Amino acid sequence: MNGGGSEVEILALVLAAGPVVKGVMLILLAFSVVSWAIIIAKLKQLGRAQREIREFLQRFWAAGDLAGALEELAADAAGPAAAIFREGCRAVRGEAPGAAPKPGDPAGRLVSSREAAARRAVVRALKEEGRRLSAHLTFLATCGNTAPFIGLFGTVWGIMSSFHAMGQKGAASIATVAPGIAEALIATAAGLAAAIPAVVAYNYFLSRVRRLEAELAGFVQELLPLLAAPPPGS
Repeated sequence: MNGGGSEVEILALVLAAGPVVKGVMLILLAFSVVSWAIIIAKLKQLGRAQREIREFLQRFWAAGDLAGALEELAADAAGPAAAIFREGCRAVRGEAPGAAPKPGDPAGRLVSSREAAARRAVVRALKEEGRRLSAHLTFLATCGNTAPFIGLFGTVWGIMSSFHAMGQKGAASIATVAPGIAEALIATAAGLAAAIPAVVAYNYFLSRVRRLEAELAGFVQELLPLLAAPPPGS
């Protein structure tokens, strides 16, 4: 019963606040809603990406060779590692066929062309997957950095309004000042409530993204020599 009464009192204080404080509370509410939406979406996205990378690498190395991996994984494999693999294979197929050395060129030009094409493609795909995995994390960082100050602004404004009203009434008792101060401090509490989950989630997701990027970078280092090698019988 006491908890329910406290919630009702807090809601009453928010409803009794001035327009500036109410505006601050609405901004912080929007920050919090968007932050939690990103947190839930990122939990699902990064968990799915981790599973897809693990499954792809198991199937890729079980294929035995590049041709077998391409036949096995090109159609149904999903996830960041699969996207990088497909981009590398597309680049090699696009440059190598028919790219005969010109007269006077060294015999190794074709191999060099395959290697350059593969490297450009997989590095570009690796960066793109990194951007996709880290998308919207900047909002969490922004929320964590700015929400406490937005809440503090609401608190300062509410305290100023309370003291101004107190001066006009000519009363300086605790009973007169306390409701206004409590009403103002709710803005700071709301700012912290929006900022703390955002900061925790940002640091957690950033560490997970970095681990996934490191895993993908390791796969790229192992994939490049396979893509750059001339096809059998060439």
